Amino acid sequence: MEGRRRQPGFGNRAYELTDETPVYVISVAAQLSGLHPQTLRQYDRLGLVSPDRTAGRGRRYSARDIELLRQVQQLSQDEGINLAGIKRIIELENQVAALQARVAELAAAVDGAAAAMRQREAQVHASYRRDLVPYTDVQQASALVVWRPGHKRGE
Repeated sequence: MEGRRRQPGFGNRAYELTDETPVYVISVAAQLSGLHPQTLRQYDRLGLVSPDRTAGRGRRYSARDIELLRQVQQLSQDEGINLAGIKRIIELENQVAALQARVAELAAAVDGAAAAMRQREAQVHASYRRDLVPYTDVQQASALVVWRPGHKRGE
């Protein structure tokens, strides 16, 4: 089972280790992000990066959290953006991601509805009687006149 790990204490139930899985304690997260553990605690208090918590209230960081810590550091150090500005940027990026997911969800729903409509239209067309001929309006120039001998107008 490549890419899967067994979680200790949960019997044989396996889970997948993803970028969202909180696995790093604060000291390891600090090393991986290049920040001091106290800086990570400060960012947690400010709501910039919110790691998961264990039952004993210890912080557990995911790979996504580490990447976010690096992004916060880059915006702060290289771009000179203050922490309040960084928090707003993160909120807006999260909002954009949520809206993009919603747009994709709605687009899929529209595609599904359009496919259902095309299928229903095909069913209706398939149900037409084949012995009927569609009526088309005849133009005056192409009208057919039947002549009957011995028939006079007005009689």
